[in-house]
Amino acid sequence: MRRFLLALLALSAAPLLAQQAPQEIAKAAVQQWLSGKLSPKLDLQEIKGLGPEEAKEWLHRYLAFPPPPPSLQVNLDDPKIERLGAALQVSFPATVDNQGGEIVVLIEGNSAKQVAWRPSGGMIPPWVKSSYARLLYAAATLLLLIALLQGGWRRLWERTATLLGRYRKLYLFCNALFYGLFVLGALWAYLAPDLAKTMQEVIGMAVQTIGLDKAAQMSLGQLAWIIFYWNFSHGLLLTTFVPAFFLGIPALLINSFRYLAFGFALSPATFPLETYLLHVPTLVVELQAYILVTFGGLVLLWETLRGGGFRKGLDLLGYTLMLGTLMLIAGAWYEAFELLYLIH
Repeated sequence: MRRFLLALLALSAAPLLAQQAPQEIAKAAVQQWLSGKLSPKLDLQEIKGLGPEEAKEWLHRYLAFPPPPPSLQVNLDDPKIERLGAALQVSFPATVDNQGGEIVVLIEGNSAKQVAWRPSGGMIPPWVKSSYARLLYAAATLLLLIALLQGGWRRLWERTATLLGRYRKLYLFCNALFYGLFVLGALWAYLAPDLAKTMQEVIGMAVQTIGLDKAAQMSLGQLAWIIFYWNFSHGLLLTTFVPAFFLGIPALLINSFRYLAFGFALSPATFPLETYLLHVPTLVVELQAYILVTFGGLVLLWETLRGGGFRKGLDLLGYTLMLGTLMLIAGAWYEAFELLYLIH
């Protein structure tokens, strides 16, 4: 009888014994990742020869296990474990070129599903997260609103209508092209839903890297300011206005790819319809900001080629940057409200 009870106890404990401690799973995954065993090779010739399913698997693996950054130093003796729904997240302190951060390992079941480097505080500078910065943003928004209500909107509308009327065909072309690419990407997601979900994972990883993964813990003003800062600095200024300065074509190419990718990743094929509809105002307003500045770059090209002058085109490009900034301010407040109160 005693042997039977011992055997029964051993059998009941077997699953527990078989399940490794999460920190050990994470530690082994990081070691494999550092040795190059988890990240797929970036060989263009080999990638070209992959079939659709193989290409999807390669992309998924590359996004889940991106190559470790150079000069990475990891302390595997100080793990931190956090539960994320049904999964566990294990993080280890790390540095890259004296910049602090952590290596994050996502564990589901008994295996690592993702390993990535995350800089301390994300990619948003500390001053952006300060209370002074968001108070200034809220005050600037209020002053702007007051100015518009006191008649500024009329002057803004008149000059904008003149600009869009003068280059009506070019403006309509930009809207048709970019919103068309967005819709095309959304329809493409219905044909490849698994790949679209992989793209959503990319966005999720980007959100974590930026530092917006804890958006639910922020106030409305703080979240709106950070959304605006990121969209303006990395979206409107660096990857639209600066390329548009070089006669528009680089901005046109960058945003063509951006809109196709956004449409694919943010398609209703992979989102609940109610959630998607709540997000439509954000998409329309924020994407219009990039369209306006790209349009401004093409106006710069047109004015330069037809003899109107680079300086005149540059003035109009600067004006579209101002319009795009106003749209991002409005979009950021709505998106923050949407994330905090509308989407659950």
